[in-house]
Amino acid sequence: MDSLAGLAHGFAVALSFENLLLAFLGCFLGTIIGALPGLGPSNGVAILIPLAFTLGLPATPALILLTSVYYGAMYGGRISSILLNIPGDEPAVMTTLDGYPMAQQGRAGEALALSGYASFVGSFFATWGLVFLAPLLVKLALLFGPAEYFALYALAFATLGGIASRNQAKAALAAALGLGIAMIGVDGQTGVPRFSFGQVHLYDGINFLVAIVGLFALSEVFVFLENRGTSEEEEAGERPPLGRLTPPWSMLKRTSGAVGRGTIIGFISGVLPGAGASLGSFLSYSIEKRVSDGKKTFGTGDPRGVAAPEAGNNAAAGGALVPMLALGVPGSGTTAVLLAMLLALNITPGPLLFQSNPDVVWGLVAALFIANFMLLALNIPLVGMFVRVLLVPTKYLMPAVAMISFVGIYGISGSTFDMVVMVLFGLLGWLLRKLDVPLVPVIMGVLLGNQMEANLRRAMTISNGDWTTLVSSPLSIALWTLAIVGFIAPIFVGRFFRRPAANTPEAEGADPD
Repeated sequence: MDSLAGLAHGFAVALSFENLLLAFLGCFLGTIIGALPGLGPSNGVAILIPLAFTLGLPATPALILLTSVYYGAMYGGRISSILLNIPGDEPAVMTTLDGYPMAQQGRAGEALALSGYASFVGSFFATWGLVFLAPLLVKLALLFGPAEYFALYALAFATLGGIASRNQAKAALAAALGLGIAMIGVDGQTGVPRFSFGQVHLYDGINFLVAIVGLFALSEVFVFLENRGTSEEEEAGERPPLGRLTPPWSMLKRTSGAVGRGTIIGFISGVLPGAGASLGSFLSYSIEKRVSDGKKTFGTGDPRGVAAPEAGNNAAAGGALVPMLALGVPGSGTTAVLLAMLLALNITPGPLLFQSNPDVVWGLVAALFIANFMLLALNIPLVGMFVRVLLVPTKYLMPAVAMISFVGIYGISGSTFDMVVMVLFGLLGWLLRKLDVPLVPVIMGVLLGNQMEANLRRAMTISNGDWTTLVSSPLSIALWTLAIVGFIAPIFVGRFFRRPAANTPEAEGADPD
């Protein structure tokens, strides 16, 4: 009942003209960002963080804008996947398997409308899961001490790659790099500068917003500069006809089971730290294929192959907010970026957030419900307009991304040194992408490294240096067990769950199992 009262309070906060306008703007921009191949929700939110600060938005409106962008980008990722066979982001990879064949059959409009419906159902019920599950996790989090929090952060890092990880060693390397970056600055306990190389500007450490915008947004610009003139931009000029823009009732009825199963699987995947929408999308498609594909129609334009992954990845997007708000541990790459935004606003996610900042939390949750209905209203009648966004050449988009990044970061810090650091992080992100090293572990290391170190030191101080305190409670033992299993399991069973890469023969028609 407390959750429902909090939600009612949240609607009182969210239902203002300013917040509704920001939610609409976020949904609109997010859908466009999601439709553009390669950007995705993480980059979209990272690009718009400087804009939120430049506009001087308070905490609640800023978060409403960015989470609406998050949900909108998850919706929009399906547009290029269905029309061009180019996933807008990684979770949309599975949508290409049946969405693109439907488009080739002249049913692109039906596929887009069906995916919008499935996305709405997944997001809507995942948001209800957030309403009821996050307060329960808060009660559990009150049992956590320094040792348990250290184990929880270790669990988050251990499961960063997820069960579908292609290379756990690279994920571990990226996490170590992020933790190393977090150590830059003056040691809070001893007062000794670490890795500052005599630069006074580094005494306060690396600004995580600078790191995020550089790694995500600027690295995208560098990737474009490297690949300019490739065929992807030429491909964007051709698209199949949309056809009918509303799915028949028989199709909705036939896909209802796939949507329901995808919603449940996706939400569970989102709640697990480090799993996120990519795994939710893959598992939803894979399990639905095993359950429903008696006639071997998946991969040839089966509507259930569109509905299941779309419900799964959007439900995972809502589920990933649960550990971020309740425990302060991101459930996905995009929620890691949102966590950085919270910290920049001097709001600490975790057990006390629901008591100390109820307006922020419940206003955000209410705005998610509003954003879902806005997206449903936008994505059906305006799908033709969003499709035309795909015709905009990338050479016009990337300068805008770079301009927003530089102006926004300078507006936040007023420091040219931070702009240089942002460019260095952009080059680092570009290099890591070339080496196929994931960026999310780096960001999580930067965000959680100081808290992880502080809890370890606190636990050691309380126990007078006794390391066994890290495994002295049943809760910490359970967390360490999950961390070990979560890191080792992909090495042995990951190949059975691994996502096919986009635009490969496996992705376009072969059995993904």
